[in-house]
Amino acid sequence: MKKSKALFYCFVFAFIASVNIQCKESKKEETTEKEESMVEENLPIVKSEFGKTNDSTSVQQYTLKNSNGVELNVITYGGRITSLKVPNKDGKLENVVLGHDTMEGYLRDDNPFFGALIGRFGNRIAKGKFTLDGKEYNLETNDGSNHLHGGVLGFDRVIWKVTPMEGKEDSALKLTYLSKDGEEGYPGNLEVTVIYTLTKDNALEVSYEATTDKTTVINLTQHAYFNLTGDFSKDILNHDVVIDADTYLPVDETLIPTGEIRKVEGTPFDFTSVKKIGKEIGADNEQLKRGQGYDHCWVLNGEKGDMRFVASAYDETSGRFMEILSTEPAIQFYTGNFLDGTLPNPNGGTYAHRTGFCLETQHYPDSPNQEAFPTTVLHPDETYSTKTTFKFSIK
Repeated sequence: MKKSKALFYCFVFAFIASVNIQCKESKKEETTEKEESMVEENLPIVKSEFGKTNDSTSVQQYTLKNSNGVELNVITYGGRITSLKVPNKDGKLENVVLGHDTMEGYLRDDNPFFGALIGRFGNRIAKGKFTLDGKEYNLETNDGSNHLHGGVLGFDRVIWKVTPMEGKEDSALKLTYLSKDGEEGYPGNLEVTVIYTLTKDNALEVSYEATTDKTTVINLTQHAYFNLTGDFSKDILNHDVVIDADTYLPVDETLIPTGEIRKVEGTPFDFTSVKKIGKEIGADNEQLKRGQGYDHCWVLNGEKGDMRFVASAYDETSGRFMEILSTEPAIQFYTGNFLDGTLPNPNGGTYAHRTGFCLETQHYPDSPNQEAFPTTVLHPDETYSTKTTFKFSIK
């Protein structure tokens, strides 16, 4: 009897011990599962087929999203931003960048650089010529007698190599391109890297770097057309704009800077305080007539190379507010004066006159021909490096 009781108790103790072990293992598994669920995953970057170029080269699109739902789409053709969806005051996400949803629009000869990376030289170079180290270089002319935005086959019309860089809070795309010696008339093999970063606080950072094996000139920029209403059937004349610049560059009849640096005070070019784009765009002013509106370069306040506030735009109806910070010395403000209703709008209809505006951070136009302007010369022992940030919020 005593032996039976002893065996019984041994069995009970063994059973209890087994249950305790199983409970501990179960708790351990639960803890491990909780710990694994607490590990943040990287924000995914989705790659998809966008279309083909005229020579049947495949064009890929990359989609980035942050934790707020802000979405950036970029294609390998021209490193173009095809859309950028940001929230309005009601939290509704809408695209605020003019573009196309198929390749056909981007392949048109009259496409006005929608969302493109611009190089080797953003803006105009007079008569497509400049002299460097005693040698004259002749560039492709694609804007009347002038060279514009890198030429006939500028960086906006080449295929960029793209490397996705997923992160837990910020995600990015690294774009690289080798511009060979003599391309569009420029000297030197130029290796270019551009990084688009979509941050957790709804900012798009654009960082540029380049090196060369021969002395050359360079002026990179991003050519996004913005309409903060999110409705591309509306013009941009009611947007409130600020440009932190006390001076701008007057232009001649072909939109080449005259060399003068003129004060904005007392002119339609004064955006040092909040002003609607449409307030003075139709003023009786020779410079506005030459540009058919604003198509000029402002000389930014502050030190070149310092990251600082340079401009902002605000749309009262949507509440969207865009701030621009940059290390660049100048900004080109263009009000879509040559949009004429011939380009298709993916939402229906066409892009009409002044349905988008550009704020392109850069060096001065025609700098290679104007010694008084900040230099755009890049030597083989140097690295070109600039950065611009577009930050979106609600007001």
